[in-house]
Amino acid sequence: MKKFLPKPNEKIFGLKSLDRDTLIYRVLPRFLLEILRKYFRLEVEGAENIPRRGAVIIAPNHSGYSGFDAFLLGHVIQEEAKRVPRVLTHHFWFLTETTAIPAQKMGFTEATYENGLNALKKGNAIVLFPEGEQGNFKPTTERYQLQEFKRGFVRMALEAGCPIVPAIVLGAEETHINLKKLKFTKFLKGSVIPLPLNVLPLPAKWRIRFLEPIELPYKASSVNDAELVHDIAQDIQEKMQAAVEEEIAKRGNAFL
Repeated sequence: MKKFLPKPNEKIFGLKSLDRDTLIYRVLPRFLLEILRKYFRLEVEGAENIPRRGAVIIAPNHSGYSGFDAFLLGHVIQEEAKRVPRVLTHHFWFLTETTAIPAQKMGFTEATYENGLNALKKGNAIVLFPEGEQGNFKPTTERYQLQEFKRGFVRMALEAGCPIVPAIVLGAEETHINLKKLKFTKFLKGSVIPLPLNVLPLPAKWRIRFLEPIELPYKASSVNDAELVHDIAQDIQEKMQAAVEEEIAKRGNAFL
């Protein structure tokens, strides 16, 4: 049988063999994220707490306005846990086809309850920020003060019967400085946007810590118990706030 032989100077597994989409949306983002990981001197702790298979909600604090926390979390989960998470992100990414196509190719999904639950029912890991845009766009003067958690992530966990892994991200607050949170009153009512001081990221040292998984010992029907859902979300927020303060006390100067 005649064997396939590559032509001279042809690299089967080189960049030339990659299609345009793979290069733009897979290879380059991964390359850039590795650069960011080194630039921020990123430390990761507790990756063993991420289940290697099955549905799971990874619930981090949200900060830094730029979305770097979402990019880096997705990258860390792929590298450390060998899973490709569905990252639920702000609907602004999906307002136009120009932004929606690259967002989807990089694993981003519009942050809706239905999208999150569908991903979980297929056995996927999802990254969901319980603070939403209120956490992401809060002013830097309120850094590391967790905003009130929305309860959708608890309802998803109850309905899908999956664990929640809280995650703590330190460094994003100092990387991008936000002066103020602006609220829309006329157009896009109810939405908020940041008023940033810097666009280029400052070299703050980053640390991501995954806490132990939280298994909810309740039936799926508990999703309709508003008081229970509220109490669970509040308990997780308090647990994460305590972990954030513990990490801040240990780290010292954010840039050293």
